[in-house]
Amino acid sequence: MTILDEILAHKATEVSALPDRPATGSAPRRSLRASLLAHGPVALIAEIKRKSPSRPLIRTDFDPPAMARAYERGGAAALSVLTDEAFFGGHLDDLVAARAGVELPVLRKDFLIDPRQVAQAARAGADAVLLIAAALDDRALAEMMQACDAHGVEFLLEVHTEPELMRALACGAPLVGINNRDLHAFTVDLARSGELAAIARSHSPQPPLLVSESGIATPADRDRLAGWGIQAMLVGESLLRQDDLEQAARGLLA
Repeated sequence: MTILDEILAHKATEVSALPDRPATGSAPRRSLRASLLAHGPVALIAEIKRKSPSRPLIRTDFDPPAMARAYERGGAAALSVLTDEAFFGGHLDDLVAARAGVELPVLRKDFLIDPRQVAQAARAGADAVLLIAAALDDRALAEMMQACDAHGVEFLLEVHTEPELMRALACGAPLVGINNRDLHAFTVDLARSGELAAIARSHSPQPPLLVSESGIATPADRDRLAGWGIQAMLVGESLLRQDDLEQAARGLLA
């Protein structure tokens, strides 16, 4: 069993206990796509998370509102908040707290496999959610996209392989994340973004807004993404390992 298999198996157990409740009383949405376009040429989605399967503890001073404000001052276009508890130590309360202190759109980053999780995210105030192509077959993906539309939240569809990218293009996803990390082996190769960006351009006259995820640490990495036509980057650990998050964001964008 791969790490992704283990996470999804655990997530299925979690989801089975979720109530089927409407997303009522949520805050007005902030557009993730619009913010990314406004913060080009390579916009920053800055991540807030406690840990990951590969790093048991990333940051000791974990204060989501303060971290969100620092990222906003540093020029981030949006926030990504890890809400998975079992493997990343996150919680939806982290998203609520982070969003309350800033004007940026907030992406719920988790392993979403059921429309009830989209409603849950909408109730918490998420402006967008992450959908992972490797975790959803075509029918499940269509259901999740419909749930996003019904609850008024955008989605970032994450892909890692060419077949997954072709699925994203076929369903018309306006935001596509290229994960440079193989979720089965957890190895990282930044060049994956360049490879898939080229394929996206060759198959679509108007490709979606492309977001590179994982393995991004320096302005040189950002410049490589710009050269490949990538319009945004989602960055976590390389920022979180630095003491001053505002300066870390500024340095990456400089």
